[in-house]
Amino acid sequence: MQIARLDSTAEKASLRRGLAIAEARAICPGVDVLPLDNGADRVFLGAIADWCGRYTPLVALDRHDDGLLLDITGCAHLHGGERAMLDDLLSRLFHMGVEARGAISSTVGLAWAAARFSRPDIVIAQGEEARVLAPMPVAALRIDIEANQALNRVGLKRIGDLLSAPRAPITQRFGPEPLLRLDQALGFEKEALSPRLPVPGISSERRLAEPVVTHEDILALAAQLARGVKTGLEKRGEGGRLFQLLLFRVDGRVFSVEAGTSAPLRNPERVAELFRERMESFHDDLDAGFGFETIRLCVLKAERMHDEQADFAGDPDAERPLSAFLDRVTARLGPGSLLMPVFAESHMPERAAVFRPVDNLAQLAPEPVAPAMAPSAEFLPGARPLRLLSPPEPIEATAEVPEGAPKSFHWRRAFHRTKKAEGPERIAAEWWIDGEDAPTRDYYRLEDEMGRRYWLFREGLYGREQGHPRWFLHGIFA
Repeated sequence: MQIARLDSTAEKASLRRGLAIAEARAICPGVDVLPLDNGADRVFLGAIADWCGRYTPLVALDRHDDGLLLDITGCAHLHGGERAMLDDLLSRLFHMGVEARGAISSTVGLAWAAARFSRPDIVIAQGEEARVLAPMPVAALRIDIEANQALNRVGLKRIGDLLSAPRAPITQRFGPEPLLRLDQALGFEKEALSPRLPVPGISSERRLAEPVVTHEDILALAAQLARGVKTGLEKRGEGGRLFQLLLFRVDGRVFSVEAGTSAPLRNPERVAELFRERMESFHDDLDAGFGFETIRLCVLKAERMHDEQADFAGDPDAERPLSAFLDRVTARLGPGSLLMPVFAESHMPERAAVFRPVDNLAQLAPEPVAPAMAPSAEFLPGARPLRLLSPPEPIEATAEVPEGAPKSFHWRRAFHRTKKAEGPERIAAEWWIDGEDAPTRDYYRLEDEMGRRYWLFREGLYGREQGHPRWFLHGIFA
């Protein structure tokens, strides 16, 4: 067993990563050792990343899985400057029980190196990159272990040694990575961040002097933020389709509440009403604790929205009751609570239509059919019953072979004698789903002596397919 993670106290005791546990106990007998749980570490780091969203929406995980990268371009002045922002971040983490190191610089590579190999709270001014990097070990360049060891063996132990060395021999001997990482840290090569979450195009935030606890206060603030979001949506000529309400609790936990709409929306009152429905569905899951100190409303998805003339009451949404109904039901019961039948590409009756969630009001509008594409009456397929049994129910039928319609049949302990019959309509199985040996179906439309009409089929062909044919009732006509 080896050391995978260690804190500053262990570092001061001359312990390091990769050191065997037995050696660590020999060096420091009182060392406290805990088993490594990578899954829990990733979850915890993700929670801290969510919390860091209070400073900037551009938060990324570094490739070493033990740190975060924040792009604070244009955000520092909102927190009193870079120094005040870094002090506030580290102070809050310390009071939450998290030992963290941080650095601010103009490049990703330099900030990464300074946070691990320099002071724990350094802010590096632009133009000071080379001076700060020079005394650091070459491991601060984020190179792999083999390259680090190879550079150390030839005496290149500090980054300052690379700054003054000729570049061509280094590239030829050690590959392009060391100098590429050096140029990225110095700002000669660009390096982009990959945010762990999509960055919203429009957002509005409110920082509170006194934390709020009740749902009514949260919803009142959500309505205020929605008015700020509405201005941005109007400038773009868009309406929101997916809204997100982020609640930053005092102890660092972040709650995310999402609400979708069936049509583009930017009415602040309706947006707040959607979140009211969502919060009522949470019951006690939204624990306010000591209160939320920051609230942010984001538009995660937006679509083009055409302005409509309002009615005499001044409410442009009054003529859209269906949209409001869909939004309220979905917000209260969750996505997928409302389903609608849609056609599917299958000639099997039970697969010709499926139920899909209604998440867009445009799905309910019938698609126009061109006159040239409209089928004529003579080419229409056989009539289908309005009610299909799922699955088809087996029956006992008496029929002429090989392709005769049933003269009578028993279904659900009742005897039915056929008065009229029409068929067969042969439907082959979908071999790519059911297999090549799936039997063929012959469908018949029957009317019994009481005037009731049924849709049944024989599964299998006499003398041409394996197995004995069986009869099933598949549907009932209105």
